[in-house]
Amino acid sequence: MSGGGGLRGHGELPLLADINVTSLVDIAFTLLIIFMITAPIMQGGVDVQLPRAEARPLQPKEGLIVSVDRQGRVFVDRDPLTIDEFRAAFPAIVRRRTPSGIYLRADSRANYGQVVRVLAIMRAAGVGDVGLVTESEEFGQ
Repeated sequence: MSGGGGLRGHGELPLLADINVTSLVDIAFTLLIIFMITAPIMQGGVDVQLPRAEARPLQPKEGLIVSVDRQGRVFVDRDPLTIDEFRAAFPAIVRRRTPSGIYLRADSRANYGQVVRVLAIMRAAGVGDVGLVTESEEFGQ
């Protein structure tokens, strides 16, 4: 009897050539959930109260985050610097790290003059595009 319909012998089951991807999809979704939970935790380390704006909020992704806290202290990622140290070190940091984006997180209660000084130093270092990070404003308040 020829043409057994894919059977290897008498009474044996046919060979299945399909790949079982169920466990792969389960692992992928588990990793996705883990990254979604841990990414906001790893994002910032400096405690600042961001100003609210009606504009679409900018969330820092990958890049260099410069923060100015309530007392006017400057932080590059999580490293505190005086304004003079920031002025001296920032150009070298930008050259060394070549970030995909540079974001400024300034506390809403920070001295406006200090924030402008930090922006001026960033511009003097050759950074033309700085993202200002805010919190979204609730409409109707």
